[in-house]
Amino acid sequence: MLYTVQSVRERAIRPRELASGSTMRLMSLGRIPMSSVGWMILAMSSSLLLAEPPQGAQPGGAEPKRPSNSASAARAIPETAPSSATGGERRQGGAPIDPNAYVIGAEDVLNISVWHEQELTRQVIVRPDGKITMPLVNELTAAGLTPAQLAAQISEGLLKYLNSPEVNVSVQQVNSRKYFIQGEVLHPGAYPLVVPTTIMEGLANGGGFRDFANLKKITIIRGNQRLKFNYKEVREGKHLDQNVLLQPGDQIIVP
Repeated sequence: MLYTVQSVRERAIRPRELASGSTMRLMSLGRIPMSSVGWMILAMSSSLLLAEPPQGAQPGGAEPKRPSNSASAARAIPETAPSSATGGERRQGGAPIDPNAYVIGAEDVLNISVWHEQELTRQVIVRPDGKITMPLVNELTAAGLTPAQLAAQISEGLLKYLNSPEVNVSVQQVNSRKYFIQGEVLHPGAYPLVVPTTIMEGLANGGGFRDFANLKKITIIRGNQRLKFNYKEVREGKHLDQNVLLQPGDQIIVP
């Protein structure tokens, strides 16, 4: 039985059937006459029909992937910046400790080094009685001496055992001379009193004032004394006599 284009239309061959191998064989035998342009159009249409998967289908028959709900859970958590530490010991603007001027006190931490004598090099803490213990020289009184004076005493004690010992003493941590800042400042806490420091300079080490600080009624507690300090007056160059030097143990209260 011969098929014509009209009979194919009457049979309502579906596109995929039209593009199937049997239909293409009929056309190749010339039973369905078609021009060369028609052949090209039919070939292109057939390739598109065979290549295009049904809507929503995945290659290989796999089911379409569902959108993952884990995207919101995988959002990066913003890193919290570490808060600045408050309190504790701080060097005053990085001021160095003068070995010829600083006076050692109880609980100060000292570094003692002896040139070419590693077993004698050590870190010591000044005891509450003001003394330290060193090998070969036993006990020495450190409180009340400068680092340079203490180094000279240790060197003298080592002369019995070493030829021309070279001793160096440095202050690693100041614990005997401190002042304290409390109240409405950004960095309250204890500060080492390494060099002569005025109240104004001490307040500067506190990092600034909080919004509601009363700068006219700052108080310095010194033993049984209560010293009044008006920050605004001193800043404007008035009554500068109230800007005295701090002493160990002073407490600056900013209301």
